[in-house]
Amino acid sequence: MKPLIPDDTTSQALGGATDRAREDQSLHDEILTRLRDYIVEGNIPDGGRVPERQLCEMLKISRTPLREALKVLASEGLVELLPNRGARVRPLSEQDLGELFDVMGGLEGLAGRLACENITDAEIAEIERLHYEMYGFYLHRDMHGYFRTNQLIHQKIVEASRNATLKSAYANFAGRIRRVRYSANFARKRERWGEAMREHEMILDALRRRAGDELSDILFKHLRNKRTAAVEHLKTDGMAASEPA
Repeated sequence: MKPLIPDDTTSQALGGATDRAREDQSLHDEILTRLRDYIVEGNIPDGGRVPERQLCEMLKISRTPLREALKVLASEGLVELLPNRGARVRPLSEQDLGELFDVMGGLEGLAGRLACENITDAEIAEIERLHYEMYGFYLHRDMHGYFRTNQLIHQKIVEASRNATLKSAYANFAGRIRRVRYSANFARKRERWGEAMREHEMILDALRRRAGDELSDILFKHLRNKRTAAVEHLKTDGMAASEPA
């Protein structure tokens, strides 16, 4: 009969396996984050093929973990997997952008209204901390830090809605326009950044007062303004691409 309590050897083996699993998961998360940032920040053009060999060398990994990460990004809508031909960055048309940003505006507006009903003081304090951290990145013109913190703020508001269905729908659409939201900051860069920061001041103020209807309207308009900047950037990119070298 097998002992009910594992001996020290068994415990050590189980502990070692657990540690390796954690290390593997940590490595997977790191690869996924670096690859996502690389694509979001525009290092591969819209519709461009993902250069697997180059990325493997850059990330110092083999093809297998890279392709696992690409599967996750495909589920987020950031890339498309091509049968037997690798992957490419998912291109979006002007109509795609309009539709996606309107849906995202509706989702964030609903999230804001529900968040004001359910959010805790501690969650508001965390969003406030992130807001001032983002402001610091804005002052230093640190696009990467600004965008990362900006996305965290929006994510925290969605989580505070306490609505799992809304959270799932938001995650599905957020991945598809993450790259465009990032690039939109380059359209009318100084003006748009200033506008976005003022809008975030209004978002934080409405959240502190738990003014649900007001926050919902602010978030929807915030996404509309982001859509305008994204379309402007898309047109600018299109004109630049059509000019002769």
